[in-house]
Parts: sequence; structure tokens; C-alpha cells
Amino acid sequence: MSRMLRASAIMAAGTMVSRVTGFVRTMVLAYAIGTAALGDAYNAAYAIPYSILDLLLLGVLSSVVVPMVVRAQQHDEDGGRAYEQRLLSLATVTLVVVAALSVLAAPLLIDLYTDWDAGSWKFEVAVMLARFILPQLAFFGVGAVAGAILNTRDRYGAPMWAPVLNNVVVICVFLLYAVVGSGSDLDRVTTFDLALLGVGTTAGIVAQAAVLIVALRRAGFSFVPRFDLRNARLGEMAKAGVWTIGYVVVTQLGFVLTTNLSSRAGDLVPGHGISPYTLAFQLFQLPYGVIGVSVITAMLPRMSRSVAEGRFDEVRAEFGSSVRLVCSLMVPVSLLLMVLGPAITVPIYGHGANSVADAVYIGNVLQVYGLALVPFAIFQLLLRVFYSFGDTRTPVFIGAGTTAVNAVFMVLLYLVLPPAYVVMGLALAYAIAYGLGAVLAWWLAGRRVGGLGGWAVGMSLTRMYLAALPTAVLALAAVWVVTGIFGGLGFLNSVIVLAIGGGLGMVLYLGVAHRMRIPEVNSIVGMVARRVGR
Repeated sequence: MSRMLRASAIMAAGTMVSRVTGFVRTMVLAYAIGTAALGDAYNAAYAIPYSILDLLLLGVLSSVVVPMVVRAQQHDEDGGRAYEQRLLSLATVTLVVVAALSVLAAPLLIDLYTDWDAGSWKFEVAVMLARFILPQLAFFGVGAVAGAILNTRDRYGAPMWAPVLNNVVVICVFLLYAVVGSGSDLDRVTTFDLALLGVGTTAGIVAQAAVLIVALRRAGFSFVPRFDLRNARLGEMAKAGVWTIGYVVVTQLGFVLTTNLSSRAGDLVPGHGISPYTLAFQLFQLPYGVIGVSVITAMLPRMSRSVAEGRFDEVRAEFGSSVRLVCSLMVPVSLLLMVLGPAITVPIYGHGANSVADAVYIGNVLQVYGLALVPFAIFQLLLRVFYSFGDTRTPVFIGAGTTAVNAVFMVLLYLVLPPAYVVMGLALAYAIAYGLGAVLAWWLAGRRVGGLGGWAVGMSLTRMYLAALPTAVLALAAVWVVTGIFGGLGFLNSVIVLAIGGGLGMVLYLGVAHRMRIPEVNSIVGMVARRVGR
């Protein structure tokens, strides 16, 4: 537990700074271009390279590449160095080609991800932005491979801190646009405006990749281009990766449906489309990104080694401690999101081209997403159990079932809800789907390793929720009192609510959980106390 806490703390610190600067980035984005037509066009274009990377690389990194690099380090005579060089060489060439093809196919991609008319100005703006943003595919992908190799060497700092530089670059770009650009009016934007937004976004990814490559060199990795692909184990990678790509394809189909439904809702009610969905989702991902990703990154290589050596008891122990550690903080945060959603989003998004009412709506979507936080985190941890075994097929079927449930509920809620509530309905469908998906994944993973200690984890979660209830009550009281006395959730009122409900609320949770002797919280409190004592 202490080793995981130390590794996770290093990564969480970097991820926290990254997410905080990400907050500032989205604040400046909303300030500069808003969440109506131009904001929707930018967010649609911005989402496409990440979707392509998911299809080609990011899912494969965690489920296939990391375990294969670990095995190469353990069994190859050179410690896996030649294998790592082949992997990076192949990724570089492939992603440069993919980036070029994607730029050419930008109109088709925007048409796939949105419900906008191909001849409309909004569509054309999105296409132009996509052509400026899509070249980042090559740089982001190469950086991701470099980060994965660093993780297998237990070098977690750079992959967690590099996104900070990306955010800083893009923040400067949006601030520049706010000064010299044409604002949020879609009819007034020029080619220069779109180039500034798109090329600036790509420049952030270039800086991020450069940091990771430098860190890899400092870790002792000397890059030599290698294209002797007979020794690249592509057959083994393809056999394992085809199922991972299948999983990502399934989830991306769900994302395409989401963007189409939300883009249609945004046309009917401006400010209630892709942008509020995207911005709320980014905030929803923050706790998981800070806590869950840090734990998973440290957990997967160790679980892979334990599986390779046949020590399934250590796999169960690693998974159980990871779930409890993640949920010890996810549980109170999920309740706070459900209570404080608008109070969180108004100070972040209620400025410039974005009104307070637009920011409140983003907060309403975030409140619904709060329901999904714990199930989503557990679901992601469970997938790593299968990946540590080299099993990439089972997650495809789990993902297909989860996506199918999500799609059914998205369409159903889209049909029955007024357009102003459609995006909130999409978030609710997401929560339902991942709740059911986590149940299925737990059952299947438990069969694989001889049980996951469901009763013990369930009891721990129950104690965590009981410890978090006073925090939720305090946050709700803060909302009622502040809005009742001062009226509404303007910037100052929201800050007061966050200070009382969020700040004091988390301190209250840590105190109650410590008194209830929840081990994971005691470990966190003890680690913080020792560091403060220094």
C-alpha cells in the first residue's frame, strides 16, 4: 500500500497541476469563443484526433503495449531496448501517415461526428479547424508511446507533467485570440482566427511530445530507427490488439452517436449542444484523471508481472487495494459533484462570451455525471485485470454491452426529453450504462482470478458513503443558505459555496473517515501529515 501511495502521489501531483491548468484552459476557451456555434465547431474538431488515437493507439498502449514491453524487458537479452526502438519507429511512421490522411478526410470526419448540414458555414468552420488540429495526431501518438515506455521503467513524472506545458501553450493561444480574434460570432471569424485557434492547439501537443522524448532520453533510452519488423512481434501484437481496437471501435460508435445527438440539440437550443457536454465531461474526468489514472498507471505493470509469474493472490491483493484507494476519494467527490455542479462551473465558465446561465447548464450536466463517477472508475480498474492477463477479447464484449445499453438509453432520453435537457439525458444514460457494465465486468473478472473480494469491497464502500454523507449535507446546506440569502449563483456566491461545501466538506470527510478508521483514508491523512511535518 505504501509503495502504491508513493507512486500514485507523484503521478497525482503532476496530474493535479495538469488538470488545474486544464481548468484554466477550458475557462479561457469558454471566455474566448463561448459554448454556442463557434464553441461547438471547435469542440467537434478537437474531439476527432483523440477519437482516432483511441482507435489506433491509446487503448492498445494500456492493454497490449505495456504488458509486451514488460515481457521484452524481462526476457530479451538487451532488456527490451531494441524492441522499444522498433515500437517507436513503427508508431512514428504510422502516425505521420494517419495524420496526413486525416487532414485530407476532414470533411468526412466532421460529417461523421456531427449532424450539421455539409454546406453550412458552421460545418465549414469545423472542417477548417479540423485541418489545423489533426496534424497533432503524429506528435501526440509518438509522445504517448514514449510515455508508455517511461511507465514500464517506473518513470511516472514526465508523462504526468508534460500535459501542463500543453495546457500553458493553449492558454496563451486562447488569451491571444481573446485580444486579437473576432470573438464568438461564427459569422465574423476569419481564416486567420481559425488558424490561430487550430495551429495553437497543435503547438501545445508538439510541446508535450518534446518533453516526453527528452525525458525518455534522460531515462537512458537512445533512439535508433529500426524497421526490422520481423522482430517487432507484430503478429503477437495484432492478435492481442485486434480485440482492443474492437473495444475502442465499439466505444467510439457510442461517442459518434453522442456527438450527433448533442449537435442536433445545440442547433435547437444554442448553448445546449456539444460544448456543454464536452466541458462537463472534462470536469467529470478530473477526479478519475487525478486519482484513478495515477493508481492504474502504477498498478498495471505490477499486475502484469504477477500474472506472468502465476501469483494470482498478488493480483487480487493489488486490485483490491487499488479499488479501495481510488474509491476512498471518489465517493465524496461524486457526492460533491451531484450537489455543487453549478457552483463549480459558474466561476470557471461564466465569463466573456459565455453567460452565467450557460455555465449553470454545464453544471447541471456535471451533476448528472456525478452519478457515474464511482461506477466508471471501478469499470476502468476491472478492465486492467483482463489486460494484465493479455486478454483483450473479454473487454470488447463488456464494452459492446455497455455501449449498447448507453445507446439505447441515449436515444430513448433524446426522444422523450425537451431539447434543453437532452445533454443532461446523455449524461444519465452514461451513468446507467457504466453502472451495469461494472457489475458485468466484476463478475467476469472475479471468475478469472478466483474472486475479487466483493463482500469486503462492498463493506468498505458502504463505510465510505456513510463517512461522506455529512459532507454532502454540509454542501447542500451551503447552497441553500448562500442562494437563499444572496440570491442566485454568481461568481462570488459560487466561490463561497465551494469554500464551505467543497473545502470544509472534504476536511469533514477526512476527519469522519479517519475516526471511522477507514484504512485508505488513514494512509492518505498520515502521508499528508508526515509531509507537512517536514
